[in-house]
Amino acid sequence: MRADARANHDRLLAVAADAFAREGTDASLKAIAREAGVGIGTLYRRFPTREALIEAVYRNEVERLCAAAPELLATAPPAVALTAWMERFVDFMAAKRGMGEALRAVLLSADDRSQTRAQLRGALATLLEAGEAEGVVRAGVDPYDVLLGLGGITLIAGAERERELASRLIDLLLHGINSDGINSASE
Repeated sequence: MRADARANHDRLLAVAADAFAREGTDASLKAIAREAGVGIGTLYRRFPTREALIEAVYRNEVERLCAAAPELLATAPPAVALTAWMERFVDFMAAKRGMGEALRAVLLSADDRSQTRAQLRGALATLLEAGEAEGVVRAGVDPYDVLLGLGGITLIAGAERERELASRLIDLLLHGINSDGINSASE
C-alpha cells in the first residue's frame, strides 16, 4: 500500500473506532469518511460493507493492544507496564461494548475467537514473564487465567458503568498475581 493510501486506511480505522465507541455500529459511514478526510468512495473501496469496516476496526484495535505490551515494557518497569496494559484492556473492552452484536455476527467462527484470545494471551504472557523475571509476579501465573479475570472485570464494571470500579478490581487481580501474594492452592 502506498504511504498516502496507508495513511487514509489508518485514519479511517481510527475515526471509525471512535465513532463506533461513541455511537455504536450504526454510526454514519459518511460522517466517518468526512471526519477521516476522505470521500465515501474511498471508505467503500477499502471496506465494501459496514461489517468489513467493523471487523477491520476490531482487528486493528486488538493488534494495537497487543503491540502495547512490549512498548510499555520498553518504557516502564514490568509491574507498571502490566498495570497500564490491564487498564488499556478494560478501556478496549468498554469501547467495544457498542460493537457487541455486530462483532458476534462478524466473528462467528471459533477460529477467529481463538486467534484473538491467543494474541491477547501472548501479549499478557510477555508482561507476566517480565514481571516474573523481576520478581514482582509469582511463578507459573497462567496468562489465560488473568485474561479471564480481566474479562470478568470488564463485565462487572461495564454493567455498573464504573471505570473506577474496574481499576479497583484490577488492583485486586494484581495483588493475586503478585509474588508476595497468598497462594491459596498451596495452603
